[in-house]
Amino acid sequence: MNRSKSSWDKKAPYHPATRVTRSSSSQARHRNPAEFQDCEPSPYGKQRKRQTDSALAQDLSQMSVSATDVLTTSKGKMSKGSAHPVQTGQSPSAAKSSSRGGLASVARLVKLGRCKNVLVVAGAGISTASGIPDFRTPGTGLYANLEKYNLPYPEAIFNIDYFSNDPQPFFSLAKALYPGRHRPNYIHYFIRMLNHKGLLLRMYTQNIDGLEKLCGIPDEKLVEAHGSFATASCHLCYTAYPAEEAEQAIMNDNIPICTFCAATVKPDVVFFGEDLPQKYFLHTEDFPKADLLIIMGTSLQIEPFASLVNTVRSNVPRLLLNRHAVGPFEKVTLRKRDHMELGDLEDTVRRFAEMLGWNSEIEELMRSQETE
Repeated sequence: MNRSKSSWDKKAPYHPATRVTRSSSSQARHRNPAEFQDCEPSPYGKQRKRQTDSALAQDLSQMSVSATDVLTTSKGKMSKGSAHPVQTGQSPSAAKSSSRGGLASVARLVKLGRCKNVLVVAGAGISTASGIPDFRTPGTGLYANLEKYNLPYPEAIFNIDYFSNDPQPFFSLAKALYPGRHRPNYIHYFIRMLNHKGLLLRMYTQNIDGLEKLCGIPDEKLVEAHGSFATASCHLCYTAYPAEEAEQAIMNDNIPICTFCAATVKPDVVFFGEDLPQKYFLHTEDFPKADLLIIMGTSLQIEPFASLVNTVRSNVPRLLLNRHAVGPFEKVTLRKRDHMELGDLEDTVRRFAEMLGWNSEIEELMRSQETE
């Protein structure tokens, strides 16, 4: 990642002695015990935790799961041959009953002026309505186009050590994910409307597709916790590289090379074992201020992002809008102020907007933005 100084260096409460890197609850799934067990210093004095597993695919592709698909087995694991995470502690009937009235209750709080500092935590599920494909669908999934690279496992393309040896699989995937190929959808504009109404404290997103910025959510209101394609740098010495030149090289099936150390350049997307962006540490200021947390389109599998939802005050309402129950919402007994609405995310958000009386404004905003 680019380690050049930015305006966030002074603003974010970051402690130099502490490194926070991406990890996963399924981190050991593909690990070879003989490989990458230590922290290894690079030739430029940096330390990078070496690890081989990644579940970024779960970040980028919200699996299609309805309330009736929820199974009861070991927490957070993938069922063999299944395309979605298996859930535990939440029967289908419990999931349905616990979601009743959730939207109406929260909409009432918003309309009464009780929620003036709203945090949004979002994952890949907010972008599937924009046509971004999932990873594992046979024939059409992004992984289906990577078979020719003979990867040891599909997620290896998001492992920094594998990338160092063979960057081409990731670059092949990046061509399909680069911003500009997809348009924001109703969900993105709902979040922008939160900001327009003066209610959005901040949006924390796991996505790297850039659709939040494209729909007009201001940069100061957005934390791209897992990086983005907007900048690029050497994966070894972190020297900055022009993002436009990196994109042009990748789109032409070439490998961008660092002009300083001749290592491979990559977009500043956070791989597992890499430091999170400095801006991520705004969460230490934001979450204590929140009076409403909306969680949407995420599996809450990737740490430390997933744990953010547990850092709001205990009396703050948490609303989960998702295909299935995840994280703390998998419990049979929810917190008193927890609400969830399970089902198609775009339909759910549209109903929420209608309850708030915002639907026509959002549709007009979408028309004007697309015209521009």
